[in-house]
Amino acid sequence: MAVTHRPENTENGEASPARRKPVIGITMGDPAGIGPEVVVKALADPEIRSLARFVVFGMNELMAYAADLAEIDPFWWRIQHDSPRTEFSLTHDIVVLDYDEYSQLGSAMHKPTRQGGQSSLTFIDDAIAAAARPIEDAGIDAVVTAPICKESWHLAGCKFPGHTELFAQRTRTKRVVMAFESPKLRVALATVHTPLMDLRNLLTIGAVYDPIDLGDKFCKRLGIEKPRIAVAGLNPHASENGRFGDEETRIITPAIEAAKSHGIDARGPFPGDTVFNAAVAGKYDMVVAMYHDQGLIPVKLLAFDQAVNVTLGLPIVRTSPDHGTAFDIVGKNLADPGSLKAAIRLAAKLAGQKVGSGV
Repeated sequence: MAVTHRPENTENGEASPARRKPVIGITMGDPAGIGPEVVVKALADPEIRSLARFVVFGMNELMAYAADLAEIDPFWWRIQHDSPRTEFSLTHDIVVLDYDEYSQLGSAMHKPTRQGGQSSLTFIDDAIAAAARPIEDAGIDAVVTAPICKESWHLAGCKFPGHTELFAQRTRTKRVVMAFESPKLRVALATVHTPLMDLRNLLTIGAVYDPIDLGDKFCKRLGIEKPRIAVAGLNPHASENGRFGDEETRIITPAIEAAKSHGIDARGPFPGDTVFNAAVAGKYDMVVAMYHDQGLIPVKLLAFDQAVNVTLGLPIVRTSPDHGTAFDIVGKNLADPGSLKAAIRLAAKLAGQKVGSGV
């Protein structure tokens, strides 16, 4: 879909240098979850709509249903996703690319389904393809992903445990890191969707170095000139000099030293039960956690409706809310769009750096 970009404000009667808003693609996530509701509620906010132009990869029927429950008048332009009309130049600020071939999913709410997995994967693949194209050739500047159901993906035959791994494979990116941005705490993960008992085989110097390095670069993109990165230990009390394990001395400390040799202000390893308090108090700009729940528990405790999942290292901007599909509240108009709004704000900020001026 090609999007026509109008010039920004003028000064003294003269047009300012050519500049456009970023174009953000939003994937609706699992149709049986709260994705349609939070997308509608987020984009109904004028402040959010002012940040960018939007292309929603999803189902118009479910968005209209969510809007009706929330007493929101539809505000978007609907186009069938495979229609030749998507090749025309459009001036609409919000376009829903409608995959109505999945409309039968409306009767399969509140649970994982193979069809839900297939549709959410299709939305994502099409958004990734759009992000790889130039903006004048139906391209987009960033992807914001609403929640998917990993069980639905499994039922659809998908081998990926989550968005992060899928985006890495689709974009052929070797170094990717799952990170979280929130008003109170930033966290990057050394390992992601892996059983705890497998950590011994997966935790390497490189696995710890990557979130330090990419986390440092991410903080700088956020405007932090000299990021301070705290690295958590794996074992209780960061092993107390080897009393409770050797991963700190054998893996984590060498990764920290390697980062320091590249000019990164990395410190640790610190005990996992105290390092997050220090970061919240302002001593550090980001914490590198060794495994999923070590990092996600404090993030969700402190900023459940404000935290943003961002994939570091990709050639495209990708953000997501930090919550799941919430099947239990689907159709009840109870979903809070706060985390999705935060994900859109961050995507717009990062995409705006990419867009710049004169593009």
